[in-house]
Amino acid sequence: MDLPKAIDYFLSKPGAEESTPFGPDVLVYKVSGKMFAAAAPDDFPARINLKCDPEKALDLRDEYESILPGYHMNKRHWNTLILDGSLPTKLVKELIDHSYELVIASLPKSKRM
Repeated sequence: MDLPKAIDYFLSKPGAEESTPFGPDVLVYKVSGKMFAAAAPDDFPARINLKCDPEKALDLRDEYESILPGYHMNKRHWNTLILDGSLPTKLVKELIDHSYELVIASLPKSKRM
C-alpha cells in the first residue's frame, strides 16, 4: 500500500479527520479528537504511525522488518510501518482498522462512532 491509499483509508473511517498539530510535515488522523494514525508525507519511503496493542506490537516487530517501534511516539503502544512495498496491503489495512478500533474503544460511549 502506498501513502495516498493509506491516507484515503484513514479518511474512510467514520468521523476521521486530518490535521497538522505538529506542523506541516506531519499529517495526523483523529477520531473524536484522539489520534489513531500519523504520516510524514515527505519521508521516503513513506512511513505511518499506528496505535497497537502492546503484545501485538512486539509480535509484529519480530515478524516484519518494516514494522518498527513508533517513531516519536510511546513505543509500547505505537508502531511505525515503513510503506516500502514489503507489507501486504491486507495487513496494513488490518493494522489501520486495529488502531482506529483501539481509539474508538477508549472513547466514552457518547463519543463512539
